[in-house]
Amino acid sequence: MATRPVGVPNLSRRSRILLILGAVVLVGLIVGSRLIGTYVNWLWFGSVDYRGIFTTIVLTRIVLFVCAAVFLAGVLALNLWLAYRTRPVFVPLGSGQDDPLLRYRTVITQRSKWFGIGIPAIVGVIGGLAATGDWRMVQLFLNRTPFGTQDPVFGHDVSLYIFQLPFFRWLLAWGFIAVTLSFFGALAVHYIFGGIKLAGRSGQISQPARIQLALLAGIFVLLKAVDFFFDRWDLLLSQRSELFTGASYTDLNAVMPAKVILLCISIICALAFFAAVFLRNLQIPALATVLLVLSSLVIGALWPALLQQFSVEPNANEREATSIERNIAATRQAFGITQEDVTVRENYTQGGASDSGDSGSGSDDSGVTPEEVAQDTGTVSNVRLLDPSLLSETFTQLQQQFNFYGFPDELDIDRYRDENGELQDYLVAVRGINTDGLAENQQSWINRHMVYTHGNGFVSAPADRVSTVPGEGSDTGAYPVFSMSDVANDGQGEIPVEQPRVYYGELNQDYAIVGAEQGEQPQEYDTQNSRYTYQGEGGVGIGNWFNRAVFAANYGERNILFNQEIGSQSQIMFNRNPRERVQKVAPWLKLDGDPYPAVIDGKIKWIVDGYTTLNNYPYSTLTSFGQAASDSTSDVAQPNQQINYIRNSVKATVDAYTGEVSLYEFGEKDPVLEAWKGVFPGVVKPKSEISDELRQHFRYPADMFKVQRQLLARYHVDNPGDFYATRGFWEVPNDPNQDQRSGSGEKQPPFYVIAQAPTQNRPTFQLTSAMTALERPNLSAWISASSDPETYGQITMLELPTDNQTPGPVQVQRQMESTPKVTEDRTLFDNPGVRAMFGNLLTLPVEGGMLYVEPIYIRPNSEDSYPQLARVLTSYGDSVGYADTLQGSLEQVFGPGAGQNTETAEDENQQQDGQGQQQGDQDQQGDQGDQDQQQGDGQGQQNSSEVDQAVQEVQAAMEEVRSAQNSGDLGQLGQAFQRLEEAMNRYEEVTGNGG
Repeated sequence: MATRPVGVPNLSRRSRILLILGAVVLVGLIVGSRLIGTYVNWLWFGSVDYRGIFTTIVLTRIVLFVCAAVFLAGVLALNLWLAYRTRPVFVPLGSGQDDPLLRYRTVITQRSKWFGIGIPAIVGVIGGLAATGDWRMVQLFLNRTPFGTQDPVFGHDVSLYIFQLPFFRWLLAWGFIAVTLSFFGALAVHYIFGGIKLAGRSGQISQPARIQLALLAGIFVLLKAVDFFFDRWDLLLSQRSELFTGASYTDLNAVMPAKVILLCISIICALAFFAAVFLRNLQIPALATVLLVLSSLVIGALWPALLQQFSVEPNANEREATSIERNIAATRQAFGITQEDVTVRENYTQGGASDSGDSGSGSDDSGVTPEEVAQDTGTVSNVRLLDPSLLSETFTQLQQQFNFYGFPDELDIDRYRDENGELQDYLVAVRGINTDGLAENQQSWINRHMVYTHGNGFVSAPADRVSTVPGEGSDTGAYPVFSMSDVANDGQGEIPVEQPRVYYGELNQDYAIVGAEQGEQPQEYDTQNSRYTYQGEGGVGIGNWFNRAVFAANYGERNILFNQEIGSQSQIMFNRNPRERVQKVAPWLKLDGDPYPAVIDGKIKWIVDGYTTLNNYPYSTLTSFGQAASDSTSDVAQPNQQINYIRNSVKATVDAYTGEVSLYEFGEKDPVLEAWKGVFPGVVKPKSEISDELRQHFRYPADMFKVQRQLLARYHVDNPGDFYATRGFWEVPNDPNQDQRSGSGEKQPPFYVIAQAPTQNRPTFQLTSAMTALERPNLSAWISASSDPETYGQITMLELPTDNQTPGPVQVQRQMESTPKVTEDRTLFDNPGVRAMFGNLLTLPVEGGMLYVEPIYIRPNSEDSYPQLARVLTSYGDSVGYADTLQGSLEQVFGPGAGQNTETAEDENQQQDGQGQQQGDQDQQGDQGDQDQQQGDGQGQQNSSEVDQAVQEVQAAMEEVRSAQNSGDLGQLGQAFQRLEEAMNRYEEVTGNGG
């Protein structure tokens, strides 16, 4: 007796209602969250006047979603419908469980519309969502511009490979996906409804099934022929050789002809499948498929491997010469290191080298006289002594003021003109708001988001000097010469600013709610005795209840909805980090990891460098951006993506008060930027709108320089034979003091300095780096990139002769550390109370040689200690100088008078009591009136008599330390250090600097 066919069990009405309600709630939560996020972004882009970017991206994503979804769903639905409509009219039914397909056939027949529409719709939605991520590639294709450079193999403009080929590949990939899904979908329908039977030795297939599947297979193979055609172009980015990128000898002479042959075989194979529509015999397309597979193995894989193994590798230096030449030319062009970009001086003589010499003797056996060194005012007179990677804690302890202010972990270097018009480099930082530093009893929602809303002040310190000169044998160091432009002195520091309040900075992580009704009491903390109400338009208005509800839901914070201080004029600030703001406005840029503040026309502005990058520039070497940009001080890790083209085509600024974001075109015309300007017209301002003062503060970006120096280590070699043999290659040296840094890498970072290289006619602000021989410690070259507006971007490269080895940074560091005087003092420094810290080791070209300069800092081993400059090390040739000042150190190396034009301290007649005077100078700048406790409630300005008494206690403790050092009594020395620490703590307590 036959069993009755079983279909899908019917659900009760209550069950269906519950399922529908559950689905509605789930979809509502997902869609509601996305809608809230989209609306918040729409409001934010409107607040920065870049809503056109948001709408362009959203509309592009919507169009891609619709196109991909309709295409996939339509092709799949069409093939499922054809398979269903052409199913056999009569399908013999087995009895009972003998027909395993009966259940599925019944279910599909009963709900054919659900399956015929639902499955394609689900596939279409998934495909559409995947397609939205390719909006950049599609927009670049639509707005492509020519490069004006032809590839060396096919003669096409390189824009074909950059803009068009990725789009063609994208279309081809979606074609493969649609045909593959349709083939398997039709195959399943035909099988379920009996169009394909597996019974018997060979099975059976109906004519409609044969026609449909043959056509789909033929289209697939035809698409494969197109794929082989594009493969020829892709060979210009071949990675066959480990030494270079681009089409190798094997690619050009074996793989490329093979692709043409396979293309022809694919067309023949596709015709064979199409012939199966008319022929009942499937042997012809089967034989064609076998031919294609065997040809791919023999012609596409075996023949290139044999050619590579037996012809190329035994003669690779000759076979690959042409490809290497093309790779060198393309890489230099793509990374901006051509002969027009790089000025090379070969055989730069190491004048300081000698066969013998006592370190620190001051002998002139290097051939350089003290007078010559003293006259080098371009480099020697501008030597930087302050290390921005070590002095953040010094800035924090001496200039933080309150616990809710802070400085970034690494300070920045910039330059300004002094009162005499001379170029001076400075350590600069913004005293930003840091709500994470609030004490436990300050951690209320109102304090974090409505009271402590902004930073206060621009801090600067000349990078080549400190406040005082440490006394001989003293463990006490010297401090930067600070100048603060903040609210207390109305922004009138050494570098004056009109608006010292900082609402947008590197430390800003929380959102802030600012603004108040006219006449209402201000509530934002400004100074100890005053409050402030934000006067700008840098936030999103939340004066209406709808926006308040949206942001309350977005942050999951009910206080936004119920706080009574939020009124019609209130604004909410978010995305307050300058780098994040620029990245949100320009998602098509890669950004430098080190934004820096500058005072431009009296306003504090953050400057952020933007890069346009590619990974498909023909023949150019692929380089890991993240790896190349990593060093011992880099805190912001770049994406570990492969790039083979980079341009610093955009300079962006972010106003620290209003949050206004401005993008400026910069440098030579960049075709990639031109394409993006077509996507977002009017977003990038022309370079003519860059003010002269803003241009004066542009720095050559560090991350781009790191990439270029890594490539110059190899691509300074011109001869293909030398390149293949890696003869003359360099590498970036490791940081000799990397254990003291906080970065993610080991390489020595480049350094911003003011110097005058032999190829330069005046001192300029530039970014410099030493280069050592490949896997050897000796110095091979010195590279710098100018930041001067007149010579911006010009790279200078001094190549050292190979027959006279010059010590590299690591060798010089070890030589310095082993100098007897340094060894003796390190024993003193590295006592339980104090430890020594070596600063950045600068490499500077001076009088035909290389001068190394390294500051030494000391840091007491106490909780609130901070680094202080103690000594200066110099090295030239075989001589090492070690003294309290740069002048003294240079004179130990070159002789008396060599350092007469250098200045280590503001007043070199001051001795150790200058520490108290330095704090007095800070009081005169108006900072003292704002000092208070960690909790921000404050105690007011300290009584001057208490400060004087604390200074006297510090001075007395210092005298005890000096006496203990002279006596050599370690017990007495330890007690003296303890009293000094207590005196310092007392001084910080009365001045309020201990926070």
